[in-house]
Amino acid sequence: MKTVPAKTNGARILESLGIPFSLREYEVDPEDLTAITVAKKIGMPIEQVFKTLLTTDGAGGYFFAVIPGDAELDFKKLARAAGVRRTEMVSLKEVQPLTGYIRGGVTVFGARKAFPAFVDETAELFDEISVSAGVRGTQLILSPADYVRASEATVADLTKDLRPAEIHEGNQR
Repeated sequence: MKTVPAKTNGARILESLGIPFSLREYEVDPEDLTAITVAKKIGMPIEQVFKTLLTTDGAGGYFFAVIPGDAELDFKKLARAAGVRRTEMVSLKEVQPLTGYIRGGVTVFGARKAFPAFVDETAELFDEISVSAGVRGTQLILSPADYVRASEATVADLTKDLRPAEIHEGNQR
């Protein structure tokens, strides 16, 4: 008999907005919370599994950055999108007090405070993306447009570009 995933704050919020989504559960390994592992366990390509990072401008401003699981956040691009001078990761010990969520379960939905959210523009390339439902072991699957609408996120280029050598490596002879 198949169990129905428990409702999370994220799921409740999406339901209240009338946004269609599905929940996908997976077994959690507390030693390996990487997006790559989550993608394998839920059967989605890594570039469609988005991780939610909490950042700060160092002056009391906090921002969610939602980027593909196989990408690295470009702090300068996020700062530009947020209209601040700089951004950096919030220390792990501050994440739960600020959001109410633990590492591996951070989501913009139902966080203690509604910090501005920025989602990488690559989300728009897909019919659906996966984000944490607010607990380890459960992902929300929904359309990027619905995610942006529900999270009131700003879509921007947030990830590091490949180094020029990586881009042109095949062209050099």
